[in-house]
Amino acid sequence: MKRILLFIPILSFISLTLNAQQAEKKLYPNQQTFQKVCDGMKFPEGPAWDNKGNVFVANCYGNWITRIKGEKTDTFIVAPTKPFDFQKINGLTVFKDGNLYACESGKGAIIRFSPDGKNCDVVCSGYNGNKFNRPNDLAFDPKGNLYFTDPKSYDTNKLDGTVYMIPKGQNKAVVAFSGLAFPNGIAFSADAKSLFVCESAYQRIIKFPVKKDGTLGKFSVFAVLPGGDPDGIAFDKKGNLYVAHFGGGAVYVFSPKGKQIKKISAPGKKPSNLEFAGKDMKTLYLTEDETNAVYKMRVDVPGMVLFSSQK
Repeated sequence: MKRILLFIPILSFISLTLNAQQAEKKLYPNQQTFQKVCDGMKFPEGPAWDNKGNVFVANCYGNWITRIKGEKTDTFIVAPTKPFDFQKINGLTVFKDGNLYACESGKGAIIRFSPDGKNCDVVCSGYNGNKFNRPNDLAFDPKGNLYFTDPKSYDTNKLDGTVYMIPKGQNKAVVAFSGLAFPNGIAFSADAKSLFVCESAYQRIIKFPVKKDGTLGKFSVFAVLPGGDPDGIAFDKKGNLYVAHFGGGAVYVFSPKGKQIKKISAPGKKPSNLEFAGKDMKTLYLTEDETNAVYKMRVDVPGMVLFSSQK
């Protein structure tokens, strides 16, 4: 009788494992591994889909922005770009009017490139007379307000990171939430009632309720990823959150309730950001900084169309 009882926990564990694997296969039956798109980059970051066949990628330690169109890759923008000579581009996003918005972490500003890449202007260069520290990533809400993360110290004892909002049509920033430990990737939920931010120094993703005035309420911890930094994030249509785990060598997928449902091995140890793209939004692009390359893979659940792309 004792021998039978010893087998019960083992059988239960096997059953749970098989159920998890079956659930994963049901959600992602045809998911493949990452395939290289291009390399020779300098710390690629901030992939951005323009809904017209192009994916733009920043080179943080370079002076250019790469454009990927299908199987072809070219240089979209090279500094200097009139009238603004950019230094260090990080997060990118394309607005519905075709303008490419960027975090300029070198000069501490939010800038905007024209659709043809020939002109660049400063949207906002600081707060209360001081330049931003190093703007990292950005996202539009349905109203056209622009939110972005601005980290400073990578130290849990120095909570000097901020999430700012630039109201639609304005060039002045509003503090949405302050006192964070290196805020990084940022993304809105499908109903825009919640804003998700990677708080990298704490190795976690936090979830904010969005108030009527656009500022953020008290956050809750959505997920924790030790052994690296949660960096760029993106939602699929089912509300699952994809996370590039910088230093952890993987892309994690979390359910809407914050439960880990998948771990996808990355081509290197430093995946930095990701973006859903393509006509069916089933191509996931990944920037990876150990190999200085961009990769893509097909997924079964389409990505959520960003508010900046919706007309």
